[in-house]
Amino acid sequence: QVQLVESGGGLVQTGGSLRLSCAASGRTSNDYAITWFRQAPGKEREFVAYINWSGANTNYASSVKGRFTISRDNAKNTVYLQMNSLQPEDTAVYYCNTNPPRDPWGQGTQVTVSS
Repeated sequence: QVQLVESGGGLVQTGGSLRLSCAASGRTSNDYAITWFRQAPGKEREFVAYINWSGANTNYASSVKGRFTISRDNAKNTVYLQMNSLQPEDTAVYYCNTNPPRDPWGQGTQVTVSS
């Protein structure tokens, strides 16, 4: 069973950038897809981006397409989410999980975009 830990969140101004990391431990054979989700206060958790095991296939929510880039470095057992042109509506706790998602979820990493 792979364990995932999110990091890299913080406070940025509108238009700024952050890079989130999703580090895997435990079963690190890297033959798993990863999805980033986010949950804003008072809202449901929503899909953000997906990457398959090799990194060859990615998919994005329409709200982040063109601004966010998902990638992975299997040598480091880490998946990244590069977030550019951040907007206040991107404020949320960001989570990574396998695809399909499994319990338990991690603690996530808080991203706050100030206007």
